[in-house]
Amino acid sequence: MPYEVQGVIAGGKGEAVTVQSVIVPDPGPGEAVVNVQACGVCHTDLHYREGGINDEFPFLLGHEAAGVVEAVGPGVTSVAPGDYVILNWRAVCGNCRACLRGRPWYCFATHNATQKMTLADGTPLSPALGIGAFAEKTLVAAGQCTKVDPDARPAVAGLLGCGVMAGLGAAINTGGVSRGDSVAVIGCGGVGNAAVLGSSVAGASKIIAVDVDDRKLDLACQFGATHTVNSKTTDPVEAIRELTGGHGADVVIEAVGRPETYKQAFYARDLAGTVVLVGVPTPDMTLDLPLLDVFGRGGSLKSSWYGDCLPSRDFPMLIDLYLQGRLNLDGFVSETIELHQVEEAFAKMHRGEVLRSVVVL
Repeated sequence: MPYEVQGVIAGGKGEAVTVQSVIVPDPGPGEAVVNVQACGVCHTDLHYREGGINDEFPFLLGHEAAGVVEAVGPGVTSVAPGDYVILNWRAVCGNCRACLRGRPWYCFATHNATQKMTLADGTPLSPALGIGAFAEKTLVAAGQCTKVDPDARPAVAGLLGCGVMAGLGAAINTGGVSRGDSVAVIGCGGVGNAAVLGSSVAGASKIIAVDVDDRKLDLACQFGATHTVNSKTTDPVEAIRELTGGHGADVVIEAVGRPETYKQAFYARDLAGTVVLVGVPTPDMTLDLPLLDVFGRGGSLKSSWYGDCLPSRDFPMLIDLYLQGRLNLDGFVSETIELHQVEEAFAKMHRGEVLRSVVVL
């Protein structure tokens, strides 16, 4: 029979979120119900609340989560009740043109649960990124569940479901950072500092963290930054070049998503270097670069979607590194909160006071 649980609802554009009763149906074919144990508060959830993604209100927010499978529907063999999983928003289809070319991390036909969760009065809900995990239970496609070692605490494991994976993957997967590389990361929030950590794990010899907030730069040092630049007082392009022998960094990761910081990234890389855009711009932003510079500087200009991750490959590996003490995921958890504190967490995030607030259920 359906489950009645408590969940965080965004009812209208810019409105404060509320905790309401949510009806979660029994899983149908290809679906799973997951007992959510922890879910990070991500900027994407705030974008949903502000109407920046679409206007399909009301939303059931939350998507950066870990928990235990409660039940599965017909035909599900990839997970079973009792499995400890991280939820992901890339349920690889296996049949689209990207998957058939052996590039499932680009899957163009990812899917969500078919059934709708609803409010108590029957109003259908739009789950954030097809997950909706600011709730005691949620309904997802079984392919959105990735089994990992249950020794990893949920407040940490769930962060791989979005922001931390985006940053780690921007460095390791998209940027291809390798031993001895010089790396600059512009923007040191949760995603940017995850890119710093990923660069460190990959063996970069020099990791330059750039931000306008000294608090975030101090945190970047904890994740492996070797140098910091406060771009409020120092030209970051000149500083990065000076720190790299006048050449620029091999890989520059832009984790802000603004034209001005992207230009800084473009000109702060070495010839034939790589720029990775992982910061998410708004629809109105445009970029103006001399085409001759794009040609003349060579190299690669890349966008990183979800850190170009393949959850089935990356999540278990990264959790293993964490359990071995080689990946500082604990450092991203600024505080743990309850469902009714999500609105307050949005305010803290907006003020730059936290890397991640994590709802623990």
